[in-house]
Amino acid sequence: MPRSKEIQKQMRKKVIEIYQSGKGYKAISKALGLPRTTVRAIIYKWPKHGTVENLPRSGRPTKITPRAQRQLIQEVTKDPTTTSKELQASLASVKVSVHDSTIRKRLGKNGLHGRVPRPKPLLSKKNIKARLSFARKHLDDPQDFWENTLWTDERNIELFGRSVSHYVWRKSNTAFQKKNITPTVKYGGGSVMVWGCSAASGPGRLPAICL
Repeated sequence: MPRSKEIQKQMRKKVIEIYQSGKGYKAISKALGLPRTTVRAIIYKWPKHGTVENLPRSGRPTKITPRAQRQLIQEVTKDPTTTSKELQASLASVKVSVHDSTIRKRLGKNGLHGRVPRPKPLLSKKNIKARLSFARKHLDDPQDFWENTLWTDERNIELFGRSVSHYVWRKSNTAFQKKNITPTVKYGGGSVMVWGCSAASGPGRLPAICL
């Protein structure tokens, strides 16, 4: 169970000083703005351990050193698709032996979580430039322009690599960064051919899908 926020040493000393002056838990709590349970814990520890210093934490010390942690973060930052098993093997090569679940927890504490990558079209620099130009050109078009626009497309969709579930290590609000997406293409022997359209009123029906 995680320890609650620790009280500053000077505050703990103040609790003992007021207690020694004859005040009770309730009065100390009100005077210092501390929860009564916190006051009680500080006073309980003082005669028992002879100190108001923080006591050593219980539990097993972490096996992942700061250096190993930096290595983990560097590896998943360079390649977000690296699996926890691969990271486990990487640490083993530098004499650090930990379970892969420990690695996942440590990455999570650093804001890196395993997420399913978002599929997005693979765009060349030319495509990106053309899309941005189109968006800027029509930025101030009136609403009726868009209400009378029909968007259509046909594509043969294929995902790069094998059709298996995989994850990427990423932080919040980075889902659409290039390294965190699964690129899709229109060509290359895809398994599904679709044609569709959409408008302001909603999507149109898909015609027959050719396998």
